[in-house]
Amino acid sequence: MSRIGKLPITLPKGVTLKVIDNLVSIKGPLGELTRQIPPEIFVQVKEEQVFISINDDSKKTRALHGLIRTLLNNMVIGVDKKFEIDLQLKGVGYRCQAAKDKITLSLGYSHPIILPLPVGVEVKVDANTNIKVLGIDKEEVGFIASKIRSYRPPEPYNGKGVLYKGEVILRKAGKVGKK
Repeated sequence: MSRIGKLPITLPKGVTLKVIDNLVSIKGPLGELTRQIPPEIFVQVKEEQVFISINDDSKKTRALHGLIRTLLNNMVIGVDKKFEIDLQLKGVGYRCQAAKDKITLSLGYSHPIILPLPVGVEVKVDANTNIKVLGIDKEEVGFIASKIRSYRPPEPYNGKGVLYKGEVILRKAGKVGKK
């Protein structure tokens, strides 16, 4: 039995969880999230706690036990508080502009990069170089942050690129000439 899967999920005030067939629906003050779970996993709500259990002892089901518990816990946290990832642009001329449903990045290419945002994810830009990706779905927030980073990952020689806030890039020495 999974050590993580055995842990109960505590529901904060204002968050409700409903299970219909294999569809789990979590509603909170910031929105609603749903997820289809495998039929081998059972979700029970007792008072303000959610328990996840399994009905067979196969390797696949045991692997899913902790995963489903973590995914449901992230959904509960997301509808109560938003997830947030901070990115920084480092480089000469690197800047960003955010509109309601898209983000425009200038990352040193000959053209600006326009990234449409999915529903439920918002982006805030401070000082044209600090990007904040916010949303209730942890997967979507992480995916958009990694997509933005993939356009110009940090490089080790000059330290330029899109970095997660607080990330340290190990710098490499440049070429050494002949003597």
